[in-house]
Amino acid sequence: MAALVSSARPARAALGSPTPSYVPGRCNIGREEIAARRRWGHLGSIATVVALALLLILGAPREARVVLFFPAAAAAVGYLQAWLRFCAAFGLLGVFNFGRLGVHERVVDAEALWRDRRRALGIAVVSAGIGAATALLAYIA
Repeated sequence: MAALVSSARPARAALGSPTPSYVPGRCNIGREEIAARRRWGHLGSIATVVALALLLILGAPREARVVLFFPAAAAAVGYLQAWLRFCAAFGLLGVFNFGRLGVHERVVDAEALWRDRRRALGIAVVSAGIGAATALLAYIA
């Protein structure tokens, strides 16, 4: 069987482990990356609330509220990635990181890469759905 990753260290259970490691389609980021994704979720949430408040204060047309899709989807991407311990962009690019920010290791196994890309697309679809639902609720309200 081909090696899953370019790293020589053995894989450990990703979930429940104090130091998670790469598991195809399940876990591709460590503590620092998770914290960065959580911050992205916070920023997206704040941007969504601020944008809605501005739209309401300025008396913008109801249709303008659909722009809330973007910050709400961004917040969802951040929070989902932190919760799932999986970076969608890393999954698409075929990399993972359990060390300091900016240092990546490459996934070399084709099946592992396929699992990562499938998970990444799932995160994108769910995030888009959350963004759309947020925009729809803002439009209806």
